[in-house]
Amino acid sequence: METKQKKEKNELWEWTKALIIAFALAAFIRYVLFTPIVVDGESMMPTLHSGDRMVVNKVSYKISDIHHSDIVVFQAPEKRDYIKRVIGLPGDTIEYKNDVLYRNGKAIDEAYLQQFKKAIQDGGTLTEDFQLQDYVQKDRVPEGYVFVMGDNRRNSKDSRHIGLIPENKIIGKASIVFWPLDQFGLVK
Repeated sequence: METKQKKEKNELWEWTKALIIAFALAAFIRYVLFTPIVVDGESMMPTLHSGDRMVVNKVSYKISDIHHSDIVVFQAPEKRDYIKRVIGLPGDTIEYKNDVLYRNGKAIDEAYLQQFKKAIQDGGTLTEDFQLQDYVQKDRVPEGYVFVMGDNRRNSKDSRHIGLIPENKIIGKASIVFWPLDQFGLVK
């Protein structure tokens, strides 16, 4: 009888240890490596839609650099998390003319915007003309900052409104859409 109780106690302890390890591992993954987010709003359309559920890779920028066109999640000044595309990195000059991005004086093809540009019915531009210094009083993106914009340029609160984003406010890179299932895949 005593052996049976001991065995049951031992089994209970083993299950408790397994659950503690599982919760600790889940917390580590959730708070250190990856985190799920839900896209709220239309500022990244047509690339991302309101309600899309994504995985944000929180480790990527600890082991590699931020790149042009990366889609990042960051803490905005309003204490909310925003998701936008990196347009300018430290040292870059940014200008939009006739709906074309010029980075460091060179025209950049923004293939991810072509579908949206074709859908504009009013004959206007997707992105109004501007230069970096129109918004941030600098001619280049300073060290430690990035310039971000939403893909839906007409309906995006981005660096044109909230200023440059400190790199240390970037939570991670948006990497995978996992819901809805028909949108499942890597973010481009």
